[in-house]
Amino acid sequence: MAKELPKLDRSSLNDLFSSQAQRDDEQLERVNIIDINDIDNFKNHPFYVRDDKAMDDLVDAIKSEGILMPCIIRPIPNGRYEMISGHRRRHAAMRIGLEHLPCLVRNLTDYEATKLMVLSNQSRPYLLPSEKAKSYGMYYDEMKKQGKRVDLTSSPLGTKLRSDDELAQMVGESRNQIHRYLCIRKLIPELLQMVDNSVEKPDNPEALQMAMRPAVEMSYLTSNNQKIVLEFMQSSMITPSHAQTIKLRKMQDNNSFTPQAVYDLLQQEKPNQKEKVSLSIDKFNRYFPPDTSAKDIEKGIFQALDFYMEAKSREQVKRTEPRQNISI
Repeated sequence: MAKELPKLDRSSLNDLFSSQAQRDDEQLERVNIIDINDIDNFKNHPFYVRDDKAMDDLVDAIKSEGILMPCIIRPIPNGRYEMISGHRRRHAAMRIGLEHLPCLVRNLTDYEATKLMVLSNQSRPYLLPSEKAKSYGMYYDEMKKQGKRVDLTSSPLGTKLRSDDELAQMVGESRNQIHRYLCIRKLIPELLQMVDNSVEKPDNPEALQMAMRPAVEMSYLTSNNQKIVLEFMQSSMITPSHAQTIKLRKMQDNNSFTPQAVYDLLQQEKPNQKEKVSLSIDKFNRYFPPDTSAKDIEKGIFQALDFYMEAKSREQVKRTEPRQNISI
């Protein structure tokens, strides 16, 4: 009885008539040239594309050397592509007038795409708090869909890697800092912009700024209560301290949060709002003998001020004393 021959599919035939080197080469990722208009932004892309000096430098580099690092895209159901990594390169290419981009096309799940999008943007020139908050939140949400532990308040069990630990290691932030960024996602846009201002416009007195710690406390307020605080901040150009935001949160918890209560709390002067004067000892050297120590100069300044105040007080007494009539 004749032995039945094994059935061979196309891949088996390819293996018979190709070398291992050829088969290995077929597995390599290849750069594809894709029409720039066929690529959409990553959905809800959390990172800004700015026309700043860094973008100008990127434009000049592409003009000179071309795009040395291909973008990473993935195919989407409508026959187009979604940008995963390369939004700034595409914007620079569009400024130059290029019509095509070198791209690596990868079939990625939403989780894989989000992870790669967040990780690839960590090398940007700088990231604003709002960008970190939104991007970390997107990845955090995708991790929850994977069924990973996402409780930020409890400690890790055994050696199991938790999602927040994984995210912290991936982006180089502490777990506590990751928690803070996830919190400020709940801020209304105007307050989140103030957190960005503390990084982007630290020297602009007209831009209200809020540090991370008070911002985290503010994130626990309802949107309506945040708007009440915002109205006071905008009218007075004053931002609450960390201690004041803690009190605001307690006021909400015990149902004593009212516009008047907010006003009474926030109109109180904060230590960091008191005007400060900074003087260099060098400015006073000419009033003292050479080689006088800074400590002695400071002591001499206060002695001079004490003398001035005593003289001023005596002059005030003289002006208020009644004049005596002298008869000749």
